[in-house]
Amino acid sequence: MAIQWFPGHMTSARKKAEETMEFTDIVIEVLDARVPEASHNPMIEDLRLFRQRPSLKILNKADLADPAATQAWLNYFNRQEGVKAAALSCKKPGDAKKIPGLCRSLAPHRGTNLKPLRMMIMGIPNVGKSTLMNALLNRRIAKVGDEPAVTKSQQRFDLNDQMSITDTPGMMWPKIKYESDGYMLAASHAIGRNAVIDEDVAEFLAGILLERYPALLQARYKTDVSNMDAIDLLEAVGKRRGYLLKGGELDMEKTAMAFLVDYRSGTLGRISLETPESRAEMMERMVISDIEPEEKEDNNPE
Repeated sequence: MAIQWFPGHMTSARKKAEETMEFTDIVIEVLDARVPEASHNPMIEDLRLFRQRPSLKILNKADLADPAATQAWLNYFNRQEGVKAAALSCKKPGDAKKIPGLCRSLAPHRGTNLKPLRMMIMGIPNVGKSTLMNALLNRRIAKVGDEPAVTKSQQRFDLNDQMSITDTPGMMWPKIKYESDGYMLAASHAIGRNAVIDEDVAEFLAGILLERYPALLQARYKTDVSNMDAIDLLEAVGKRRGYLLKGGELDMEKTAMAFLVDYRSGTLGRISLETPESRAEMMERMVISDIEPEEKEDNNPE
């Protein structure tokens, strides 16, 4: 099942962001370090490129992501024109304090009393934009929550006489093109629960982790996962924790949520669901699948 989530307020948020972009020097796009490309909103790229604005890509929650994968993503983004990338955890105030300097390097002609540097924070829901704002301003001005789409309107603040920053609501795009992106975003809690089935998301996540991080699963759940598929793993987790319904049937809903929380909280360890290489492989598979139906049609005799 393809996952789609585009609450109504995001249309007005996009329009307001488009207006503000004209008076912005730097776009700070906050990404989830565990899924940097899946959490990149193509609408943000369109808006900033239309106004020819440079981008500072913040790979937030880097403390939860696989360090090797994060470094690969930093190398990938830093090769792009007009882009600088940095990995950090917005929960660490010292990390957030690096951001103004990084922005100055992207817009050296701004950052004076006469020409203040105007920054705008953008990104999809629940990647840590509000936490970043609070850390930059060293006070709690943005509402923070565990559910996506907490911020509903823009807020502008002065960091000092030379810098201002605008916080924007989390914005999704109208249609998630790749099914796996929807599941990765749902697993990472960037999509509202009303748009997903937790058991399906947990099964998707279990499949990736069995392939890439079996040792972490084995260490956490104290069970041999070598011959398991995704359903086997979830059933083992549920049974081990005693998540049973009346009659002894396994409570898969409770099991799925517990498994997702273990991933989201970092209890399983430092995990990344995609790398530049896995992304390229996925894109290649998509191209092949698009070509195959055409080939079959061409080879079909009349």
